[in-house]
Order: sequence, then structure tokens, then C-alpha cells
Amino acid sequence: MLIRQFEVGHFNIFSYLVGDEEAREGLFIDPSDDHDRLLAEAEAHGLTVKYIVNTHNHIDHTMGNREMVRRTGARIVIHEADAPGLLDTPQDMLQMFRAEASPPADLLVKDGDLIRVGNVALRVLHTPGHTPGCICLHAEGVLFTGDTLFVGSTGRTDFPGGSWEELERSIREKIYTLPEDTVILPGHNYAGRPTSTVGEEKRTNAVIRA
Repeated sequence: MLIRQFEVGHFNIFSYLVGDEEAREGLFIDPSDDHDRLLAEAEAHGLTVKYIVNTHNHIDHTMGNREMVRRTGARIVIHEADAPGLLDTPQDMLQMFRAEASPPADLLVKDGDLIRVGNVALRVLHTPGHTPGCICLHAEGVLFTGDTLFVGSTGRTDFPGGSWEELERSIREKIYTLPEDTVILPGHNYAGRPTSTVGEEKRTNAVIRA
């Protein structure tokens, strides 16, 4: 499994390229900005981009959808609870982020579904709290956590649809129950450190410890 992490744009966003080089298939997770750089990496590894997976529907994670669809023909994937939010981003928010509105989702997922590129399978973990349809993606000792869990902290719950009780439950029941050596790959670089592990977050996270 190929994994490449990119810090993109002006909001410390982490975007990811995941692929199977033998099958020559890949996907992007939250490819919000710096599209030339992201697509050059996919091309360097000979990958056809099949999917754009959004960990949730906030504009900083979805604002690259339209351009990436235009350039790759990839299908947009999001949890069924967050799909409506792709289409109702306020105009002032789009202007603030200098963004285009996302096209509608092509594929809706729920907890336990698998997103496949070649022989790589990402298992969807529904982790509501930051948004109702937040997801994490689990595969081969790694977990892409979006805005559910950061290195040393957690996502916000004060936006519409957020819930601290749901976020805490998601982290304790869906993330902290994974093997402690599982590598955490977050949605933002807020700690100045790009990765962590489940075990480290259980011991040291400033917001939720085991």
C-alpha cells in the first residue's frame, strides 16, 4: 500500500494519496488544495485516481472536489449523513475560502463499508461528533482520522451538527480500541508533528485520554 501525506493550502490541511502500485489504482483523501502537486505524485506512481474520499463535509476538506473531479473523473465518496452538506455550503463561506461548491457525492458509505483501490481496502469507521457523518479510514496498521482526532487534541464540536458526547464516544469506542501501534494520520497539522499512534494518544492526548 502506497501512502503519501501532503500539507496543503493555508489551513494546515493534510491530504493523502493512497494507492496500489501493482494495480495502478489510487484515491485521494480530502484533496483540498495544491492540486498540481497532488496529481503529479499520483502520476509519478502511475496511479489512476478512482475516488475522492471526504472524511466530512466541511469546506476546508471538500473545496478541492470540483477541480479534482474535473481533472481526474474520480467519484466523490462521503458518509451518507454528510452528503447533503456538500450541496448547501453558504456562499459567504465559499467566498472566504475562495472555493467552488462541491458536486454531489457519487458513492455514499456507512460504518463498516470498504473502499477499494486494487488490493488496498480502507474500512470506514463512522465517528460522528465533529459532524454527523465524520468518518475515519482504517487499513493495514494505519488510521486516517480526518477531524475526529488530531495529534494531541480532537476536532471541534461547536459547529452545527457537532456533539461532544458523540465525539468522545467515537474516539473511545472506535479509535482507542484499535491496536496501540496503529499509526494516526490526522486531517490537520496542528501539532507540528504529522503522525502519532493510538497508544500515544491514549496516554498523552490533552483532550481525551484512555
